[in-house]
Amino acid sequence: MTTYAIGDIQGCYHAFRALLTRINFDPKYDQLWLVGDLINRGSGSLEVLRWCYQYQDSLRVVLGNHDLHALVVANGIVRPHRGDTFDALFAADDCEILLNWLRHQHLIYYQDSCLMVHAGLLPQWTVKQAMAYAREVEEALQGGNYLDFLRSMYGNEPRRWSESLTGADRLRVLTNAMTRLRVCRADGEMEFTFKGELQDVPDGYMPWFDVPSRATKEVGVIFGHWSALGLRHSANIYALDTGCLWGGQLTAMEIHSKRIFQVPSNPLDKSLKPSP
Repeated sequence: MTTYAIGDIQGCYHAFRALLTRINFDPKYDQLWLVGDLINRGSGSLEVLRWCYQYQDSLRVVLGNHDLHALVVANGIVRPHRGDTFDALFAADDCEILLNWLRHQHLIYYQDSCLMVHAGLLPQWTVKQAMAYAREVEEALQGGNYLDFLRSMYGNEPRRWSESLTGADRLRVLTNAMTRLRVCRADGEMEFTFKGELQDVPDGYMPWFDVPSRATKEVGVIFGHWSALGLRHSANIYALDTGCLWGGQLTAMEIHSKRIFQVPSNPLDKSLKPSP
């Protein structure tokens, strides 16, 4: 069995299928780790989800901010953003089945000293702590009162983790860290507006993986979310969002050898909707 991790797909179904061909993926023998943001912005969100549902036994998936956003919009909690591409998904006969499957995916997946998360980890969290915190969010998202969680999920506050946090504030900080984090202060205070390149990180902040005291330094961390960062493959950090949606590439990494495979973006994946 060969295991591959794949960066943010974001509804780029044609590029995704090309990458599967590039790595000779066989669902009977191989396994895919998907780093989240499976859907939205590309034209093939429905097709991507249908493929994932069909081959779910061969997948390990963590949720990204766009995946969670789809669940919020589908339940009428917020209106869609101008650049969202959910129309075909929401109109499909199997929409409820697909979104229910999506809602039951992980926030963090850990196996063989390798951890996968969509965005990042706060520096003070150990692997054991991060896994426990992810389970808290997963239980809220998968439980009977999941709409209460979705209604309170959006927001930038609190920006700093504390074990004393409870209720919606606690779940919001945990969700933001795992699905939105790019940069933070040394004490873990998060900043959510920055989306740029490393040389433009705001003063006083740093990439979450560069915090000197980070408790997960000895673990390989695979993540996406930060397309401007691009491919990063060093010091137990493996960033795989290479901006396929924006005309870049879709990237896969064979987890054991760390070998990289890429395919270019496909014009057929571009949404006809305007960007926000």
